[in-house]
Amino acid sequence: MGFNCGIVGLPNVGKSTLFNALTQTIAAQAANFPFCTIEPNTGRVAVPDARLDKLAAMVKPQKVTPAQLEIVDIAGLVKGASKGEGLGNQFLANIRETDAIIHVLRCFEDENITHVEGSVDPVRDAEIVETELMIADLESLEKRYDQAKKKATAASDKEAQLKVRVMEPVVNALREGKPARVAAPDEKDKEACREYKMLQLLTAKPVLYVCNVDEDSAATGNKFSEAVFKKAAAENAGAVIISAAIESEVAQLESDDEKKEFLESLGLEESGLSKIIKAGYKLLGLETYFTAGPKEVRAWTFIKGSKAPVCAGIIHSDFERGFIRAETISYDDFVKYGSEQACKDAGKMRSEGKEYIVQDGDMLNFLFNV
Repeated sequence: MGFNCGIVGLPNVGKSTLFNALTQTIAAQAANFPFCTIEPNTGRVAVPDARLDKLAAMVKPQKVTPAQLEIVDIAGLVKGASKGEGLGNQFLANIRETDAIIHVLRCFEDENITHVEGSVDPVRDAEIVETELMIADLESLEKRYDQAKKKATAASDKEAQLKVRVMEPVVNALREGKPARVAAPDEKDKEACREYKMLQLLTAKPVLYVCNVDEDSAATGNKFSEAVFKKAAAENAGAVIISAAIESEVAQLESDDEKKEFLESLGLEESGLSKIIKAGYKLLGLETYFTAGPKEVRAWTFIKGSKAPVCAGIIHSDFERGFIRAETISYDDFVKYGSEQACKDAGKMRSEGKEYIVQDGDMLNFLFNV
């Protein structure tokens, strides 16, 4: 399972520069004029994980395969996008295909870089984008909501009644200028949650605000990023501080040691990519399990709370269909005892069945029969 997120924001806030740095490509043109990005650029990057590096050093496999993060650089949005202004219709269609939104906000002053709104105000910029998404959501819902209400008057139409129960609080929230995610049904109500997901609402997607600051503010942030973090906290959204300019420089360095030394010289403990992935995984409730053998050591991404057969199916559908059991060793135990056999001898390998909830860092070997 991958993690697919769309990089969005107003024109000229650093989206394409960030995309290029994170994917270490020059696929996305970066320039100082609106709508530089027209067609969405897609890149896949390896998810950095020190645990995978440790396992690879211990097992010494022929191949090491990290988890993958897919990033989509989407055209800049302007006021009126919900009505088709700028590249609005295309923007909305592209963002609908992503799992989460990385919302890049300009948090730096630079008279040489044009701001489409004429001044730097990241909270205002965030609200412009979110307002357009809310308008689009409301327009897509209102007709369906009215139709469902008419049908729901019949006591026998349980489907329409469910639709009304799910859509009514969402429509009310959107009319009040609030995103759909504030009216999401309780996770315990599985039926309502399924219906809610089927609505495919733009403002139901998790949001990670990325504060693009100047190089001097990369370690500490600034007044602009402080305002964004307050907004994120109020919305239960994620937020990170990065400098796209620094990320561009890091991407050009060849060795990990060079990158680490460069970041440390700027007072930074990790790269922007690492920050975004950690925040994104937390936002989407993602975790990692590992498979390890002489041919390959590999990291697999799964949704927190998934049972063993579901995680087996991430490798291949046959693994889930014919699931028997999962031989399980915790990452910490594997590192402590040094090998699979040593873990067996110490009684640290467990045999888990269909109801086992996979834990972050589990090392798994699936037994199946089809």
